[in-house]
Amino acid sequence: MKKTPLILSIIALVVALAAAVLSVVKPDFKSKKAVESADSLSTDAITAVAGDIVYVQLDSLIANYDMYNDLMTAFQSKVQGIQDDLNKRGRRLESDAKAFENQVQKGLLTRSAAEEQQNKLMQRQQNLQNDMAKKDAEIQEEQAVLNNQVYYAVKEFIEKYNDEHQFSLILTTSGVTNTVLNVNPGLDITADVLKGLNEEYIKNRNAKPVAE
Repeated sequence: MKKTPLILSIIALVVALAAAVLSVVKPDFKSKKAVESADSLSTDAITAVAGDIVYVQLDSLIANYDMYNDLMTAFQSKVQGIQDDLNKRGRRLESDAKAFENQVQKGLLTRSAAEEQQNKLMQRQQNLQNDMAKKDAEIQEEQAVLNNQVYYAVKEFIEKYNDEHQFSLILTTSGVTNTVLNVNPGLDITADVLKGLNEEYIKNRNAKPVAE
């Protein structure tokens, strides 16, 4: 049975739905293969003193930061719900379109009834495309806000951290922007910063009143 252009376009939309929304949910910092785990980070090797130039492994820091992981877990759960809803609507539209095509080919609809049903299917397709684009934009915006929340939490903590330690300069290195090519491992303060970040976050999280 030859598929009509409407059916083909709906099928193409359903296929696109299966990948479109989740494709934006790629953590900017977290890659298990590229970062060190929290267990492998140790403060014992730190030899830096006031006045030194030190550095932080940003990928490892963020990947093991409890705030980031909590926010990302909730975010990905929300995105999965959106994805599931769009996919469900897409499959329903595809099923209805195939049923309509079958009725048309068997001559079970008058021309006016067929035109009416086709227009409704096309409107549903357009609505789904619009909602897909809207949700995609909302997800990208929310992820940007999430990343900013983590960035400023880390930045503010490091500012307080350096008030105490008085390092001359704190550099960052990551798999994307590696500004530290060869350096004494004792100048790597990632583990100490991570320890303080998580302690502060857990303290603030536990201090929040429980919603009734």
